[in-house]
Amino acid sequence: MTKSEKYRQETGKYASAGVHLDAGNKLIDLIRPIARTTARSGAEAKIGSFGGIFDLKKTGFTDPLLVAANDGVGTKVKIAAESKIHSTIGVDLVAMCVNDLIVHGAEPLFFLDYYATGYLETTVATEIIKGVAKGCQEAGCALIGGETAEMPGIYQRKEYDLAGFAVGAVERHRLLPQKELTRGDLLLGLASSGLHSNGFSLVRKLITESGLKWNDPAPFMTSQSLAQSILTPTRIYVKSLLTALRAYSSIKALVHVTGGGFEENIPRVLTNELTAWIDLSQIRPQPVFHWLARKGKITQEEMLNTFNCGIGMILIIAKEEKEKIITTLTQAGEEVFTLGALIERKGQTQIRFTENLSL
Repeated sequence: MTKSEKYRQETGKYASAGVHLDAGNKLIDLIRPIARTTARSGAEAKIGSFGGIFDLKKTGFTDPLLVAANDGVGTKVKIAAESKIHSTIGVDLVAMCVNDLIVHGAEPLFFLDYYATGYLETTVATEIIKGVAKGCQEAGCALIGGETAEMPGIYQRKEYDLAGFAVGAVERHRLLPQKELTRGDLLLGLASSGLHSNGFSLVRKLITESGLKWNDPAPFMTSQSLAQSILTPTRIYVKSLLTALRAYSSIKALVHVTGGGFEENIPRVLTNELTAWIDLSQIRPQPVFHWLARKGKITQEEMLNTFNCGIGMILIIAKEEKEKIITTLTQAGEEVFTLGALIERKGQTQIRFTENLSL
């Protein structure tokens, strides 16, 4: 038996167990040109080798620190799979990782993805990777590799899951958060694009209880189907924030509002002596949050602990350059809200809310 005959025989046995090597090889050929669209200084964005290579020297950093982040998109992938809308979930994957990098002041450099499924459909996988590439383009980082795993013993035929891994760099003296947070520093909020990628176990539960189907008009945005609206991708804040960070050293800290909402994420950057005071009346939640709060009879406290409620990123800044920073961010396409300020901590809590969300 020749080597090629033996390979075909073994491949056939593997296929009978539910793993299709030919599909995997075809997918690599399909996504090579997609990855190349994300090329940047330091990486040509070639894939197919054992590892991705990045030349840090070509980026122009002089005394860089590397920052790494990894994340997934949770049960939002269930909605993408069930609705057969696969084109945006890859953007979410990139966003969840690179938004974690930018809060340290780091410029995203490269990204790798992990795609696991019960049955490798190359058309579905290609749509997902196109979304990953789009997210990388928005963040300015290169897609330099990844992994595809076909695991019929773990996932059902149409099921899949995603994970992402991003690495960025920041000059040592520009690392965030700064240590000099003080009373009177202001909190600015940047509008989210909607739910982003958190709280979807609750979202799916409420939609199931409502009896709505994914192709029904969204009750809070009838111009789109429910699936299209719910799958609105996570906003990527990288380029607008890099512009502001390079212009103003008075940006002292950034907070990515993800799982755990305001309560869990804001204290990550605060010293023990400070409390963040937030005027909730300054936030304008998108219609999806109104619908979820009413449909699920969710309290304001739980909304703030579960969802971003319309604010996907928070800046802590010195008050002297407030107007300049707002102008720069607005010109970069962000919707900016003045949320509150840092005050002296009294008691146990590091978050103090006044007024109410307009839900």
